[in-house]
Amino acid sequence: MPQPEGAELEAVRARRAALKERYLRPVGERPTTTVRGVHHLALVARDVEETIKFYQDLLGFPLVELVENRDYEGSSHFFFDIGNRNLLGFFDFPGHDHPDYSETIGAVQHLALSTSPEEFAATRKRLDEAGISYLGPDRGVDNSLYIRDPNGVGIEFYSEELGVFEGEPLLSS
Repeated sequence: MPQPEGAELEAVRARRAALKERYLRPVGERPTTTVRGVHHLALVARDVEETIKFYQDLLGFPLVELVENRDYEGSSHFFFDIGNRNLLGFFDFPGHDHPDYSETIGAVQHLALSTSPEEFAATRKRLDEAGISYLGPDRGVDNSLYIRDPNGVGIEFYSEELGVFEGEPLLSS
């Protein structure tokens, strides 16, 4: 995908700076959020078993539920434990012809999952042993590793504490 250059790039940067100035409040001045957190993310799976094998057997996210979708007969709804009382959910929709993943408006660009340095290294080793390609650590970023699941969903393993980005706390404790 082509990146902006020259005057277009400067305009994008100026717009971001203006938005930051207008909307970003310092940590101590931000209102309290209106929700308790993410209960689950709900994504679409091409193949239930392939998705379970990938997330549970390769990545180590325990499957915690597998039921019929309450809104679509025959469809499965299943959940993985991704830590900190957060769930990653999937649906399949038998009979639907779904196109391959596309990075577009409304799509999930990637899920960034916090991991310890030790688990980051263990994940990288498991991916190497399974022959799964990934990006990172590279591009001057040594604490991120990016993969795609069997459905095309981008996953980032980010060796950073929750609520922190590039060493800077984004949330009050």
